[in-house]
Amino acid sequence: MKWRICICENNVDYIDRAAAKGGCVIGLKTRRALQGFLLFLAMIVIAATAESREIRDMVGRKVIVPEAIKKVYSTSPPSTYMIYALDPDLLMALNTPFTEDQKKYLKKNVPDLPAIGGFFGQSQAVNVEVLLKNKPDVAVVWTWKQNIPPQSAQFEEMMQKMGIPVAYLALDNVSGYPDAFSFLGRLFKKEDRAAVLSRYGRDSLSEVRKVVAGVPLSRRPKVYYAEGVDGLSTECADSIHAELIVLAGGRNVHQCKQKSLMGMEKISLEQVMLYDPDVIVTQEKSFHESVFKDQRWRGIRAVRTRQVHLIPKVPFNWFDRPPSFMRFLGLKWLANILYPDAYRINIAKETREFYRLFLGVDLKDEEMRKVLNMN
Repeated sequence: MKWRICICENNVDYIDRAAAKGGCVIGLKTRRALQGFLLFLAMIVIAATAESREIRDMVGRKVIVPEAIKKVYSTSPPSTYMIYALDPDLLMALNTPFTEDQKKYLKKNVPDLPAIGGFFGQSQAVNVEVLLKNKPDVAVVWTWKQNIPPQSAQFEEMMQKMGIPVAYLALDNVSGYPDAFSFLGRLFKKEDRAAVLSRYGRDSLSEVRKVVAGVPLSRRPKVYYAEGVDGLSTECADSIHAELIVLAGGRNVHQCKQKSLMGMEKISLEQVMLYDPDVIVTQEKSFHESVFKDQRWRGIRAVRTRQVHLIPKVPFNWFDRPPSFMRFLGLKWLANILYPDAYRINIAKETREFYRLFLGVDLKDEEMRKVLNMN
């Protein structure tokens, strides 16, 4: 004999001892309650669907992201800096702490964000504990087009387990920044802001290309990129770290194929003398200050003519290491150095306008001089 708990029409439960008769009947009140519960579940599903959307990232993946994105983590400085330019309030963490010099040109609360690492340069680790504690709405991963590094794929898998969507931002060179800004604008629903920044980048690239196009290769200045405190590390002509030299119309004197993405090829002073560059650009302030006093370098044309230039780097580098959208301005800065007659711009005015547009900073005269290393 079968025992079943049943519900009568009057919504009173009873035990049915009939083996083959009757069956369980759902009471009217219970039926209404069940219908209400199912309707509630349907509303949750509809609400969840309405609060998310599908986007296609820059490597072609379809990603479901929240409708409104308020907190973002990026795994490397290039994309972190781009997000800052779009809207600094989106950032929930940094990759590395900012220096005191950088902080002067940034929104006050941003330097206080936790620095939790990422995947860039020699850094290949993320503070997962802090990431979970401040769970972002989306994680942005900078990568190369059609070439997602293994560590990025591992990070993606880890984020999936945490329920954090991952969007890839493919950015191979300076020319890719306008499209990258446009993608981030769609992702964060800040299309208007992104369009303004993208347009500035495209216009900058276009106006410099026009100047360079009219100069035969044989007449383009020879440029040496002096890295390291001794100035004896550099980049091959095809290196991403020195692409501004070619874009600005210079001839990188170190014609070779880069051996690794890290670059920093060691060469001798004798080799630099043989190159005899017209212009030297450098990141190192100590090298810039010492090169004019060093007897060994005085025979090189760029030193004799005082065409050794210290690259601006606050709050983000204008040239390289790490690369950033500031290279739009760095391109103009270098083109003006190489072609002062053909590309006549007021670099101080241009810098002030750029900082106001991209960083929301109004530079005072003294700050301007410091940014441009004119002090």
